[in-house]
Amino acid sequence: MFAAVVALIGGLVIGSSAGDDTASQPDSTAADGGGPGEAARRAVDRLGLREQVGQLLVSSFDEPAVPDYIRRRLRARETAGVILFGRNGGTQAHWRRLTRSLQDAAHDKALIMVDQEGGQIRTVSFAGPAAGQPFQGDPSAVRSQAREAARQIRSIGVNVNLAPVADVPAAGGALGGRAFAGDATDIAASTRASIGGMHDARVAATAKHFPGLGAAAVNTDDASTTIDASRDTLEGRELVPFRAAVAEGVPLVMLSHGLYPALDGERIASQSKPIVTGLLRRELRFEGVAVTDSIEAQAVLDRSGVATAAERSLDAGVDLILMTGSASWNDVFPALLERARRSPTFRERVRESAARVLALKRLLH
Repeated sequence: MFAAVVALIGGLVIGSSAGDDTASQPDSTAADGGGPGEAARRAVDRLGLREQVGQLLVSSFDEPAVPDYIRRRLRARETAGVILFGRNGGTQAHWRRLTRSLQDAAHDKALIMVDQEGGQIRTVSFAGPAAGQPFQGDPSAVRSQAREAARQIRSIGVNVNLAPVADVPAAGGALGGRAFAGDATDIAASTRASIGGMHDARVAATAKHFPGLGAAAVNTDDASTTIDASRDTLEGRELVPFRAAVAEGVPLVMLSHGLYPALDGERIASQSKPIVTGLLRRELRFEGVAVTDSIEAQAVLDRSGVATAAERSLDAGVDLILMTGSASWNDVFPALLERARRSPTFRERVRESAARVLALKRLLH
């Protein structure tokens, strides 16, 4: 499985040229669990600070062709890659030209992401799964469909799928139409199958939305939401598929923007150190890449602007900031860079996450 990501993060040496802004050595060492090994840390130190910060950001754009500002970011290593939407794509030939253009600018080091859950949630319209997650059948059928869909999107240059949804749906929940069918144990089995199928075709899967958004009354893209479940309920229900995903070696886990008072009464999950570092890293032992849901979600904007939100997420232990708005990089990148320049502790956080992202890239290319 993609458990090889963990081994890479633990000790991979990744070569890269230094940028125009030399990264200083940190004054502290992260000890929160799930951190990359010293070999990976030394490799990241070959990057300049601007490049290290860039590895924590996923960009987007609105056009069907790659704009110059995206090419510049990729060439300068000031973004880890891009998330693509239907507005960017077209025919298979168009998708291939688009992703080839992105990789040419990035020297074949870009993460290229889509949302390909199945059914109506498919960025690439001609690729599967044709059925939504609730209708994909038993784990064997799920794995087969995930494998074929991943083969199709990999053939056009996509290497990361922001799927599967690992949430356990509750009656009336906003994400019920996107989750696998059955109880928590059934969903765990289907989640593992989906991750495995994508691995078979060399696409990195993403389990979402940690620690579980199935009971949310609204989608966090549209409004803030609170999941008033007890810790015992979260353990016995919502966390079951995510534990299975980590056991399967899932390369990425996406953090929810929901508020979980039983875990953290102040910060939404994507900005909560008890949830990201405490629960996901220490308790579940996840050592892959933690990515936010869209940083422009209304549940985020209800609390702050995107730059502040990005800082809070990195402080919590997240590795990648997913920006679905084409202008957000202009606010987020300078803010993170300025903070990293003045704070040794934050520089260490940047360094640790950049190592994880580079390890994932090495596995996919």
